[in-house]
Amino acid sequence: MSRPVIMSMLAGVTLVASALLGADPAPAATASVADRASVVSTASVAAHASAAPAARVGGSADVPAEFGSDWHDPVTAAPSVGRPSGPSCDVTLAEARFRDFTPYVGTYTPPSGCGDRWSKVVLRLEGKVKGRQFDRLGYLHVGGVEILRTSTPEPSPDGIEWSVETDVTRYSDTFRRSQDVEMLIGNVVDDTYTGVLDVKATLTFYAGRPAVTPDRVLTLEDGTLTTPRNSERVIAEVYATGSGGGCEEVWYLTVPGEAPYSCKADDGPYREVQIRVDGQLAGIAAPFPTVWTGGWSNPFLWYVIPGPRAFAVKPIEYDLTPFAGLLDDGRPHRIDVSVVGVPEGQPGWSLPVNVLVRQDAKRARVSGALVRAEAGEVTNASAYTPGSQNRVDTEGGHRLTVAGYLDTSHGRVLTTVGRTLANSSTHRWTEGEDTDGLGATWTDDEVVTVDGRGPAVTTRTRRTYTMDGMTALGADGRLRTVLTLGDRAAVAEASGGRSTAWSRLDDTYTGDATYTAGVPRDQRHAVATTSERYRLRGSAGCYDRSLVTVQGVLTRDRAGC
Repeated sequence: MSRPVIMSMLAGVTLVASALLGADPAPAATASVADRASVVSTASVAAHASAAPAARVGGSADVPAEFGSDWHDPVTAAPSVGRPSGPSCDVTLAEARFRDFTPYVGTYTPPSGCGDRWSKVVLRLEGKVKGRQFDRLGYLHVGGVEILRTSTPEPSPDGIEWSVETDVTRYSDTFRRSQDVEMLIGNVVDDTYTGVLDVKATLTFYAGRPAVTPDRVLTLEDGTLTTPRNSERVIAEVYATGSGGGCEEVWYLTVPGEAPYSCKADDGPYREVQIRVDGQLAGIAAPFPTVWTGGWSNPFLWYVIPGPRAFAVKPIEYDLTPFAGLLDDGRPHRIDVSVVGVPEGQPGWSLPVNVLVRQDAKRARVSGALVRAEAGEVTNASAYTPGSQNRVDTEGGHRLTVAGYLDTSHGRVLTTVGRTLANSSTHRWTEGEDTDGLGATWTDDEVVTVDGRGPAVTTRTRRTYTMDGMTALGADGRLRTVLTLGDRAAVAEASGGRSTAWSRLDDTYTGDATYTAGVPRDQRHAVATTSERYRLRGSAGCYDRSLVTVQGVLTRDRAGC
């Protein structure tokens, strides 16, 4: 990528630091956050969700020779959120037209007619925009709890509509009381960027048999956390996003200082999100390498099918239960979240925190202690090799094991959490960055064992993220990007050494797009073929859907295991 091209890409996602990076405290777990049965609930979503409504599929005669002024509305292959039968109640959280960085502020009132214990709560965001606009990032807070972090698609001149659904049942404790609501999708509207973001956020509450959810949903106060004194399960969520229009938006492409590239970081591209309790390392995680809808210098890749997680950022989960014996003393404790590898003093990461707590229903106070905390050294080596094709090879990783016990009403329970991270990448580019490519893999392996009365329960999760792409700007001004992204997870749960549940996720995006750079939109003569296949299989069922687009026309939408 030429320097002007990549810096234009970096400006694509606008997230004002004062609005989002400084904010106090998306969509993944349900009851799993409370009872660590994520392997079961994740598979159930796919098995019982009605497939997303079939989109209109065009034939070969409908495919234009190049992109025009309109294209198919954004669509993903991921399953819809499963919705129970029976009565439901809707509550509008926010309805706004974002044209600047003024947040929407309102009040949430719990629904009437559906009780205060729900079988499921679903958040739906609907949006529309037309004209010209960059992709924008946003958040939605209820009572200070972040329930959604999202980004927007880039519009066609004729206009597009899109929607995002997430299961937010785990935040039920927050929804039982009236709360302040704040939402912001920072935007710029002027004579050039004309797209106003028109959005509506709605919660749907389903009556019926109550879901198992956390007893408390907490946020940090001045960077500290005070948990109930009978907390027996403590999970921290961090909606970690590298964003804001600077180089941390494409942190995976940064290079050491000696390499001639437009995005530099002293220690190269290795990133790791850490959480500390009173200064002690309590959790580590690999951030997901999100590609927003202006990413890789080529918006034509993303007009119809976004990259994995782009519309609904999944929070990183940290099991802090080994520290519950410390946290349960009734005092505030310092919680710090940071990103390894970010140059000192450089902004670019948003790290809002929610804490989900399950309490001991039969004991007012629970005591315990941290009994093990073993952290390896962070390994991070980036080697620069100059040449006609410059190259940076990076290898990084880290390992952490923590364990702690609690004396609960049902006996002593020992929780052990082990996490191992690894990153390997090769970045190649030519002078002027006219050719720029990356091949990278991140793994995040976690083992959680809960050993108390009865057989020990062990949950093993292996997360794998991949990125393999190349952008090339030819002498004729044609810019071509070929890219494959992967989001995979394998989860296995065992009790007493016997398998009780399992699931495997494979969400793969591929794209190949070409356009003439540096000219007005109507002179770009853009062409693109993009696809996504989302597969989720497990002990609870399976889901498999594939999408293909050509020049913005959806040419394939197939589902079925």
